[in-house]
Amino acid sequence: MELGIHVPVFDIDGGAGALAGELARVGTAAEAAGATWLSFMDHFFQIEPTGLPAESPMLEGYTTLGYLAAHTSTIELGLLVTGVTYRNPGVLAKIVTTLDVLSEGRAALGIGAAWFEREHHGLGIPFPPVAERFERLEETLRICEQMWDPENDGPFEGKHYSLTETLCSPQPLHKPRVLIGGGGERKTLRLVAAYGDACNLFGSSPAEVEHKLDVLRRHCDDLGRDYDAIRKTILANNPSPDNQDEFVREMAKYAELGVHAVMVMPTTGSPATWIEGTAPTVRRLSELG
Repeated sequence: MELGIHVPVFDIDGGAGALAGELARVGTAAEAAGATWLSFMDHFFQIEPTGLPAESPMLEGYTTLGYLAAHTSTIELGLLVTGVTYRNPGVLAKIVTTLDVLSEGRAALGIGAAWFEREHHGLGIPFPPVAERFERLEETLRICEQMWDPENDGPFEGKHYSLTETLCSPQPLHKPRVLIGGGGERKTLRLVAAYGDACNLFGSSPAEVEHKLDVLRRHCDDLGRDYDAIRKTILANNPSPDNQDEFVREMAKYAELGVHAVMVMPTTGSPATWIEGTAPTVRRLSELG
């Protein structure tokens, strides 16, 4: 099992003036620890599940990833996850392509249907009903797929998006891995089976994750997709690597289900130092297979 680092909090020691230096150290620490993934949230206000108010510091995700591309050399970079409502799909594909080229092939497209209504209204971003957001998500996945096909720069005509050209030059150095976040059984996991290279589920419990993966397998069977070709990841909640023995024991249960990677979240004012302390955990997780 692999370990990924997901950084949801920018309320760090030293304030805004210390953020650039601390994030550079985060990249260095994550790679030195042996983590294989580094991500941020795609939000403009802080979200309540972190325990912090909306007014807490929050950086735009893709700009932050671009900065980290220059301060890392091996780790995969993505957002967990891009809100489909925030960017035109063609522009999104171009943004991820740019990240991939400048990181020398390390970009991923983590994406989901978006949910934070306050943020949308606050910044004047349309917040359509959930059914429409999922329709837009599927069209966005199709557009990105077409943008990253060097043999197809023709038009795209959908219900919500119309593109006269899907020209994307340069192409990504490596086609970005498409990770679809969420565990919705009827829509989200069907989209994973149809379009995803990876899924990300909440690590709520081994039993719940096992159920979600069974649903995913059924969608794959229905669509003729190879279930084993999809990378399975979870976002850990509790326990955290602060208690390494308990954490590794719990992660072993997910590894037995076929989960390839677990994402953990430093929420301290010094995330680089916290990440440095995870190195022994990475070594122990790698032994789980």
